Amino acid sequence: MTEVINPTEHDVLSDIHGAIAPPQLEVVSMTKRFGSLVALDNVSLHLKPATFHALLGENGAGKSTLVKCIMGFYRADHGDVLINQHSRSIASPRDAHKYGIGMVYQHFTSVPAMTVAENLVLSRFDSPTVIHWKQEYEHLSAFMETAPFKVPLNVPVGQLAAGQKQKLEILKQLYLQSKILILDEPTSVLTPGEADEVLGLIREQVTDGKLSVLIISHKFREVTSFCDEITVLRKGKFAGTGFVKDLSVSDMAEMMMGEKREPQKVEKVAYSEVIPVLELKELHTNKDNGLEAVHGVNLTVHSGEIVGIAGISGNGQRELVEVLAGQRPATSGQILINGEVYRATRSEMFKHRVFVLPEEPLKNACVAHMSVAENLSLRTFDRPPQAKGIFLIFKAIRDLAVNLIGSFKIKAPSPDTPVGNLSGGNVQRTVLARELSPDSIKLLIAANPCFGLDFAMVDYIHSQILEARNRGVAVLLVSEDLDELLKLSDRIIVISGGQFAYESQTEKADFAAIGQSMAGH
Repeated sequence: MTEVINPTEHDVLSDIHGAIAPPQLEVVSMTKRFGSLVALDNVSLHLKPATFHALLGENGAGKSTLVKCIMGFYRADHGDVLINQHSRSIASPRDAHKYGIGMVYQHFTSVPAMTVAENLVLSRFDSPTVIHWKQEYEHLSAFMETAPFKVPLNVPVGQLAAGQKQKLEILKQLYLQSKILILDEPTSVLTPGEADEVLGLIREQVTDGKLSVLIISHKFREVTSFCDEITVLRKGKFAGTGFVKDLSVSDMAEMMMGEKREPQKVEKVAYSEVIPVLELKELHTNKDNGLEAVHGVNLTVHSGEIVGIAGISGNGQRELVEVLAGQRPATSGQILINGEVYRATRSEMFKHRVFVLPEEPLKNACVAHMSVAENLSLRTFDRPPQAKGIFLIFKAIRDLAVNLIGSFKIKAPSPDTPVGNLSGGNVQRTVLARELSPDSIKLLIAANPCFGLDFAMVDYIHSQILEARNRGVAVLLVSEDLDELLKLSDRIIVISGGQFAYESQTEKADFAAIGQSMAGH
């Protein structure tokens, strides 16, 4: 067994931060469970000093769990973290910092109202109670002179562009003298040009022997351009490793996706005549930060058809669904339903019989403090028999709820229970009951409808979606679970970088091409 060494903080800082080369980092046989879920199963990784190493895998492969164990956010159930071949106990990010490890998160952690200088000082684990700003500015100015990025010290972070904010997140770790940088999707909010600039400057630091980098990325272009080695996880297990120069994109995609999986056979009604229900024409929309999320997509979904949208998180699918659900405006382009222009207003959704199963239903489709009965009637509370003029008929609202609770097997103490008190699966059943119960439904938009649910609930939701499709409903299914799409979809489309990168009938789909398209290659 490897000897566990617990040096003093002073010894560690002088050993790690004072060293010219970054330390060697090894993860050995790491396992992490959350209840019955095994998120990491005997995973190992070796980050050599002064190398740029990519951690690859589909969503849910265990990448975030692994780096959170390294950083001390999670305590592994089994396994070791070795720094320079010595086992280290890392119970918090402060401990990780002692060993020269710092992490740049996918979402910005700086305080928008504070200046760059204030955020840098705030990031220190030893921030003084009384700050001598004249002295701090001298130190910060000297640091900026040698830093790979230049960000103005006196500007509030809220006034910086996305690229500058990301540079600041990396600068924080360099300011803290981190020798090992863990980057979690660092380019997800950047334009391609900004991404190349940021990763290129970090690459220079690695080449100069000043840093080691472990990057979580879904973009093969970035991996092949900047990385030395890769480690691949698949469903919580180690799936492979190798040098980038020795691997093709197809090799990496196969490691990520595994062997080719055939679509699971399900019973589907065949339709000789199909009618266009949903049409998108050159549709554009923006992210929350103003950058374009969806770039001129065109799509037709027919009656009695499930069109599956595959893609890795952050490639525009969330914004696309929000436009169709009326939660985000399109910046240009056109949406047609049944041949008529559609702007996703409540009256238009009722007229065209459009129903939505959104991601995170408790956040996006329910009012947590309202009862199950009230949530089940959100579509119809202002129409007979649940309303008469401006008056609500509470008995009718409750009777509808009792009916739907029985039909969809919602486990709730009573119709009057706040929906926020239900389990995740029963919240999803509540939304399913509301959105799938009307026989007149024409279009169903479902976004990651099974995320985080158990196998029995997944099978139930799949059966309900298939039943709707077999009744002639047009279904747009957006999912990060490729097996789900291969099982349910009649046609599969890959979205990457806000554009459709691949399309095929599911039964004829090229599995390798799907993987490469999802990774933006």
